[in-house]
Amino acid sequence: MRSDITADQELIEKKQNRGDETTGDYTFDRVPREERKMGWLSITNITFGIATAIFYFQMGSVMALQFGAANAIISAIYAIIVAGILGSIVVYLSAKSGMNVNLLSRGGFGYIGASLTSLIYASNFIMYCAFEGMILVAAVHAYFPAIPMWLLIVVFGSVVIPLNWFGIKQLDKLQKWSLPVFAIFLIAAIVVAFNTTSEYDGSFWTYMPEGVQIGGTALLLCIGMQHGIMGLTALIASDYARFLRPKDLKVGSIAIGFIPQIFCFGVMGGLGIWFGVTLGESNPGIYIVVLLGLGGVLFTMLTQIRINITNIYSSSLSLSSFFENMFGFTPGRRFWVVVAGVVAMILMLGGIVDHLDTAMTFQGVALMSWASILVTDALVVKKWLKIGPGYYESRQKNLYKWNPVGVVALMVPTAIGTIAALGYMGAFLQSTAAFFALILASILTVVLAIATKGRYYIRKEATDIPKEDWIA
Repeated sequence: MRSDITADQELIEKKQNRGDETTGDYTFDRVPREERKMGWLSITNITFGIATAIFYFQMGSVMALQFGAANAIISAIYAIIVAGILGSIVVYLSAKSGMNVNLLSRGGFGYIGASLTSLIYASNFIMYCAFEGMILVAAVHAYFPAIPMWLLIVVFGSVVIPLNWFGIKQLDKLQKWSLPVFAIFLIAAIVVAFNTTSEYDGSFWTYMPEGVQIGGTALLLCIGMQHGIMGLTALIASDYARFLRPKDLKVGSIAIGFIPQIFCFGVMGGLGIWFGVTLGESNPGIYIVVLLGLGGVLFTMLTQIRINITNIYSSSLSLSSFFENMFGFTPGRRFWVVVAGVVAMILMLGGIVDHLDTAMTFQGVALMSWASILVTDALVVKKWLKIGPGYYESRQKNLYKWNPVGVVALMVPTAIGTIAALGYMGAFLQSTAAFFALILASILTVVLAIATKGRYYIRKEATDIPKEDWIA
């Protein structure tokens, strides 16, 4: 009877993966080595859809105008370094194993426990899809006020669904042809802003609001804002890095891990600081349209569609993983593309973005903790301590439902970090909650792995995983 159940599970898994091969997504298992054909430049190009979001303009502008340009610049450097290191290690693990972070987590969390991370991840992308969509809607509505907001939400919320229909190959093509257009608009905005009389008399990097100094609370608040997005940028590349050519593993890990961070926090965030100080405005949906008119509307439309394509893609993978783990429900990634798009539209129509700060606080702490667990599990637990298998397994028949190592190491820091980030533990911990949650998650991962002796990582040893896919 037991062998019949195992055979049925194997048949289901084979069907699931065959279904994914029509779009090349491999939602439920590792990407076979023969299908890892993408160069690091192509994958970096796809991640630029995230790095070129106007959201980073807004972050830079808000931080500069509220806490001073110098503090915003220092926090951007911090974000590049920390997110770049985490991202490079996650990219390496993903490319080496052929799995994204949802699948990488199944051994360390158990296949049911990993559903927690999948749900947090999916909700994160859907929330950002709603937020980015509202930036676009606001820009178009400002230029065409006669068009009802609800209609713009439905139109622009719907357009990303067909653009996601054919998986990663379609994403690569869309990002490639749209990147040069984005660059032209960006250069035009810079040129116009450079020839616009600045609202601030001095050099933009010297701007400091009255009563604010470099460092101290102002810098911590800027770092706290960066934490809300750093965990996402460190993890998201894994959805694409699993297709990296094996020969590009080393250079690709560094490039894919760092280049998008440099661009989103450094270039886009830095320009946001400059735009904000120069124009005395923190909302890019306003100042880009002021600078470029109708061109600004088109620029905003292009950037927000680019980012929301990747938001919907990653959320669809996470939703697929969650419902397959929890309920055995596997309608295919395209079904979840539609679901994610519709939910994002509902959130926009319901004004959920007004509560984005609270959601970002929780998700920022949770995602930083998750990234820390993955990195610590790979480098310390698997490689150094030799606890658990030296490979990653995603198939339920070989895994336990729960692994207390990952589950406890995620839930405890996330709960404490969220309480701290909401201001209940003082101003210092409010701004640094995600960083200390990251440290606590790392410590708990090691302690729990030693305490459990790695017994919950694998229920049945796999004999069919290529040695090249092992990380230890």
